[in-house]
Amino acid sequence: MLKLTYTETSFYMERLAQSLEDWIATRLILSVRAGENFCVEPMTASFLLPADLPEVPHLQTVVQREGIEAMALSICDAEYVEVSLNGSWVSSEPDSEEGVFVTAIGERTEFFLFKLWQEVQPCPLGLRD
Repeated sequence: MLKLTYTETSFYMERLAQSLEDWIATRLILSVRAGENFCVEPMTASFLLPADLPEVPHLQTVVQREGIEAMALSICDAEYVEVSLNGSWVSSEPDSEEGVFVTAIGERTEFFLFKLWQEVQPCPLGLRD
């Protein structure tokens, strides 16, 4: 499962071994025990990858060959490709712009997409050459 956490200024992606259903159930229990609102709704989330990544054509092939309906790729412009994922939006308020998006698109594809996303993230301070 892929988990995309959206904040006011950015988002962060994680790959989790837990199933989507188990993760949502655990989140619901946590919210109930904490007395917090819990909203889940079907949603589409998108993020950009540089179009010049050497692996982008392979990602396009994987999506087409495997017929992954929960994922689509679109060319934005000469510099970026938009990755759109179908899944569930989880937040404490119905119209919140901050929350968590979760999706399950197949273990190998999730791993590949996660690695591509990691590859284009800025290197954390202190880890630069």
